[in-house]
Amino acid sequence: MARWIRSSRRPPPVDAGGHGEAGRLSVLREALAGIGTTLDAATTRTELTRAAVRLAGGAAAVLHRTGDAVGGYEAITGDAALLPDARWAAAAARETDLPAVGAGRTSGPEHPGAVVAAPLTSGDGVYGVLVWARAGAPPRRAEAELLALLAERAASHLRHAHAHEQVSRTAGDLQRALLAEPGRPHPNLDVAVRYLPVGSSALVGGDWCETVRLHFGRTLLVVGDVMGHGLESAVDMSAYRSSLRSVASADLPPHRVLRQLDDLASGEADRRPATCLLARVDPHRSQVTLASAGHLPPALIDRDGATGVLTVPVGPPLGTGLGGYESATHRLAPGETLVLFTDGLVERRGEDIDRSLARLAALRFAAGDALDAVLDTILARLDARHAEDDVAVLAARPHPRPGAPAG
Repeated sequence: MARWIRSSRRPPPVDAGGHGEAGRLSVLREALAGIGTTLDAATTRTELTRAAVRLAGGAAAVLHRTGDAVGGYEAITGDAALLPDARWAAAAARETDLPAVGAGRTSGPEHPGAVVAAPLTSGDGVYGVLVWARAGAPPRRAEAELLALLAERAASHLRHAHAHEQVSRTAGDLQRALLAEPGRPHPNLDVAVRYLPVGSSALVGGDWCETVRLHFGRTLLVVGDVMGHGLESAVDMSAYRSSLRSVASADLPPHRVLRQLDDLASGEADRRPATCLLARVDPHRSQVTLASAGHLPPALIDRDGATGVLTVPVGPPLGTGLGGYESATHRLAPGETLVLFTDGLVERRGEDIDRSLARLAALRFAAGDALDAVLDTILARLDARHAEDDVAVLAARPHPRPGAPAG
């Protein structure tokens, strides 16, 4: 319920020369449509105060709620000098059954002019107070009800924004936990991993990396990308990862691992499709065997620092049930670096994928660069921090055991 405080001044006369009822409704619809255009709470508060000032003049701000208390003003629109002291407004807000900062009622002279305090409530949530003020005439009842309507609309969008933030945080926590616990490769293989989300306000995606120890000193490297973003993608990412660990323990060739993963995923109606690249590294034989489910091929950096893109047969994404995966084997000598990545590293809007891969292949490195330095160089030169999608990169470099021949 909106609370308004009247001054002793008379309200202005109703404007009879306006645009009539249809015009007022049009302005109201436009104002309501301009609130909640994003899932960002700060943006919604700004849209609310701008709409309030546009429709009723004066100045407006949101007395923001933090936990069980109300803090200072945010999203101020108009002349801030017109607004009452935040403590005074907090006391007025308390009279609308909203908790406020401080234990007692704020003392001091009554604010001159007119003030409306409309709590931002939706469901069981309270997201602050819309505080509107102007010098002179108090608001007409219709104006106060209009401001209350704007507050009600904003509160609904703020509730969705908070829910979105919680889901995004949960998905992010899940993905960080998964990425922070990759398997350990054999001692004959060095591995480094990087993950960059597309942006702080974006929903987390389904990019992931994994390493699985196999028999005879071999290691299976995996990079995958579940389609979509959000908690569902993160959950499906976890499911693919669990399935992979189970299937890979049978030490099957990479293309057969993909086939079984595809069979498992396609049997679950709610499982999202995913691309995936497998690389079985055998340092003893100086080989890597690759298989792809709709994923981009890896890059190979030789011992002189030159980069190339390896060829790999590409099958359909996992979860389609189409099968048809094949493997390809390449030489991977000690000291050479294999780089697996998700498409966010190289893809740019409007650019052909061959051109995107060519930018990666054009990179050169100093001989003997550490894996961390290699990844830092790749991310910097491809401007991965401004990528349009999440980026996951895994670099691996085989080396012989002490006393073993270099091969």
